[in-house]
Amino acid sequence: MKGLLVTISGPSGSGKGTIINLLKERLKDLTFVLSVTTREPRPGEKDGEVYHFVSKEEFEKMIENKELLEYAQVHNKEYYGVLKKPVEDALGKGKVVVREVDVQGIDSIRKIIPRENLMTIFLKPESINILKTRILRRSELPEEEVDRRIESAKQELLLAPQFDYQFVNYEDRVESCYLDVEGVIYSRVEAMGLLVDMKRS
Repeated sequence: MKGLLVTISGPSGSGKGTIINLLKERLKDLTFVLSVTTREPRPGEKDGEVYHFVSKEEFEKMIENKELLEYAQVHNKEYYGVLKKPVEDALGKGKVVVREVDVQGIDSIRKIIPRENLMTIFLKPESINILKTRILRRSELPEEEVDRRIESAKQELLLAPQFDYQFVNYEDRVESCYLDVEGVIYSRVEAMGLLVDMKRS
C-alpha cells in the first residue's frame, strides 16, 4: 500500500460536506470514493453521485461478506459505509483518497489501513448552539430528530482527541478551515513523496 487515506469526521452539521466539496473543486488529483447508505435520497440527489443508495438487506449482506472498509448505523437509524475494494485499489496505486467517515467508523479503518497510510481529521463546530442552527437550516426535521443529533454530537466531540488533527469550522470562516485541511494534506503528501499533483485546478 503506497497511497494516503484522508478521513474527515465530525458531528452532523460540522461542515464536512462543505470542506470535501471545496477539496473536490480545487485539488484536481485527489480520489473520492462514494458512500453506500440505506437512507432515502434527498431532493436532487441521484444514485452514484455522492451515494449509492441500497436497501437494508443489501447493506447487511455487504457487512456479512466483509465488503466494507467501515460502516456505522447513524442516529440509531440508517446505515452508512464505504466499500473496501475501491479504496484499497486507489491506495495501491499511490493515490490520495479523501473520505467522509462517521466517527463510529474510524476504529474499523484503523484496523485495516496501516498507520503510515492514514490521516484522520476531525471538524468541530464553534458551539453546540451554532451546530443546532446549522442542522435546522439544512432541512426541516422533527424536534426529536434534532435532539437526537445534538446528543450524538456531544458524544462524538468527546472522541475528537483521538484524531490526528482537529479544526474548528467557524460559521463565517469556512475558507480558513479549508486552508487548514488543505495544508495538512499537502504536507503529508510531500513528506510521503507521493506523485500526486496537489496544485489547484
